[in-house]
Amino acid sequence: MKNKRIFLLLLLTLGFCLRLYRLNAPLLDWHSWRQADTAAVARNFLKTGFNLLIPKFDDLSNIPSGKENPEGYRFVEFPVYNALHAAFFRLTTALFKNFSFEEAGRVVSIFASLGSALFLYLIVELLLGSGPAFVSAAFFLFLPYNIYYSRTILPEPAMVMFSLAGIYYLLNWQKTKKTPLLFLSASLAALAILVKPYAVFLLAPTGLVVFGELFFKERSKKGVVAKAFIYAIISCLPFVFWRLWMGKFPEGIPVNLWLLNQGGLRFRPAWWRWLFAERLGKLILGYWGIIFLGLGLITKVKGKEALFYSWLIGIFTYLSVFARGNIQHDYYQIIAIPVLSVFLAKGVWFLLKAPEKVFHRFSSFLLLALSFCFMFGFSWYHIRDYYQINRGEIVELGRLADKILPKDAKVIAPYGGDTVLLYQINRQGWPAITHPVSQLINLGASYYLTVDFDRTTDDLLQKCRVIEKNDKWVMIDLKECREELI
Repeated sequence: MKNKRIFLLLLLTLGFCLRLYRLNAPLLDWHSWRQADTAAVARNFLKTGFNLLIPKFDDLSNIPSGKENPEGYRFVEFPVYNALHAAFFRLTTALFKNFSFEEAGRVVSIFASLGSALFLYLIVELLLGSGPAFVSAAFFLFLPYNIYYSRTILPEPAMVMFSLAGIYYLLNWQKTKKTPLLFLSASLAALAILVKPYAVFLLAPTGLVVFGELFFKERSKKGVVAKAFIYAIISCLPFVFWRLWMGKFPEGIPVNLWLLNQGGLRFRPAWWRWLFAERLGKLILGYWGIIFLGLGLITKVKGKEALFYSWLIGIFTYLSVFARGNIQHDYYQIIAIPVLSVFLAKGVWFLLKAPEKVFHRFSSFLLLALSFCFMFGFSWYHIRDYYQINRGEIVELGRLADKILPKDAKVIAPYGGDTVLLYQINRQGWPAITHPVSQLINLGASYYLTVDFDRTTDDLLQKCRVIEKNDKWVMIDLKECREELI
């Protein structure tokens, strides 16, 4: 037992260290627009107070929801992760100097990822034994895709952790029948669904397996049904209340129906190619991981393994329901990593334990070693670009603007609708020119900042006072314009 804990601690420590790569990089890496929106909610908690029922971000435009949003409401996931980010930053600034807000958010995600690895280990150990459990945790910790995304400022790592924790305690309740564990599991499931409702695609299959097994084993069928009903109510009711509350702020709810099947791509060749070739085969498994996954899928199913196959069904359902969202954004597949880790581990364990009568032992180990090297190498080859910072001038402009502009200034910071420039400026405003500039001024805009020079910028340079201009950016005072603006 002691050796198991030491080895698991070593795995978690190495996983933590790998996630520190470029921890202090500016928030301009892959999917920085989504990270900036998430971080902005947390930063506004520090500015205006921790009101989790009224989350706000920097974008005042009508781009996300199609409605004017003068207060900057941001109603997507319940801001559990954002509050943890803000609270952790406040704690770290009291203890350490020069610890940035972005670093705090990344560390929160890292801790959530390590918690996920721990609970995944505990779940697999409970059902398959400690050997496959270690391998599952190792895949979860060391897949390059998951290393990158588990140190991003996104709510998904927290959702995965709450989901796996809820599943672990539900399995323990099934084993011990201790009622507090059932309520603890339901509470963690509720948190997971609040953070991201997609968690239901892991939690619902688990509930069906656990309560289904009890239904056929226990004499009191009504008792099992009653407990399942209570569990479902506790898990889902907070999310229902949150959705009802969100309905009062339609301007803060981004348009989201497109996530389902915009373009009608579900089950078409493009859907299969993007999700199973580009994302699963290339990005996550580095081509060669398909060997482990395939072996894990075809090994004989033992009774206790039904849970993991239910997860597979849940994830395939998720990919099917949110077809366009999964094609559009590769971070949507974060929820699939625990499932893939289990089946990858089953495949590896099969090779390690295969009888010599079936497989030559040396050949099995050689295939294992080569596949590992190629899998992680090819995956890293594609993932490494995700850390890249392409527009460093955005950070330079943001730092300058944050120093000299009034704290309550509202700005026009056009960057194709992307909010990263607004985030770096640390002001609310508009990430695109959604109306004539004169109308945006009437809505409160007082400064114009951009790193892209176009006709609008040239027009403003001629008519308004220029605060700062070079070959990288321009900063214009919209309160001092000599001519009428269009």
